[in-house]
Amino acid sequence: MKSVEFGRSSYDYSRYRAGFPPGFFSRLVTKGILHSDSNIVDLGTGTGTIARSLAALGHRVIGIDISSEMLARAKELDKSVGVVVEYICSSAEDTNLPSETFQVITCGQCWHWFDRGRVAAECWRMLSENGYIVIAHFDWIPLPSNIVSATEALILDFNPQWTLGGGTGIYPHWYADLSMAGFSDLESWTFDESVSYSHEAWRGRIRASAGVGASLSHDEVMKFDTELSAMLIDRFPQEPLLVPHRVFTLVGKK
Repeated sequence: MKSVEFGRSSYDYSRYRAGFPPGFFSRLVTKGILHSDSNIVDLGTGTGTIARSLAALGHRVIGIDISSEMLARAKELDKSVGVVVEYICSSAEDTNLPSETFQVITCGQCWHWFDRGRVAAECWRMLSENGYIVIAHFDWIPLPSNIVSATEALILDFNPQWTLGGGTGIYPHWYADLSMAGFSDLESWTFDESVSYSHEAWRGRIRASAGVGASLSHDEVMKFDTELSAMLIDRFPQEPLLVPHRVFTLVGKK
């Protein structure tokens, strides 16, 4: 796949990529993973969608990301909703944060971008005894002839090296990553939820994806966007679009 730099799509990412739904956070509370006094690290925080929601719930949160452009957008969004998150520009593999200090580490929509073995070991180092690691995804789901499968086909026309299409929203390999790092009591759950998009918002969401805005040239992105707009008008004229998504969560305990 072409080199991916999400900083190039930080504007569209901050404006159009939907954060995790409320049901994700409520399950973390009801399952006893989040407590009122939790110190949390959000790895691969991007524009801070998970970190901001956790801070709004009253938690102390540090967001880690390798892209300074994404963190700049995160700070703008935090300010607009009146929450405070500490952000550090660093790799997830080597955070330089203190050992055995944090009760929860979240990794939303990012585990596949990491050197997974190294990050799992880093999470083990940072977590306090009985702390939790939470790996989560919120993925669109391609189904025959739906908006997702049609959009993925267009992405492949422009970026044949893109490998992230055709997913089911389930990640079986992550279990081994956590087990090999020493985590136990592994538990996972999924639930489906449709997300409403206008044509404009879906185009922005796709421009913010790894296969388009984060890896194509500016001219290629603009050409792609024009073709996506025409396809929406021709094949999916209804608004809003209801796009099926799946939340996948895997939790391990130290």
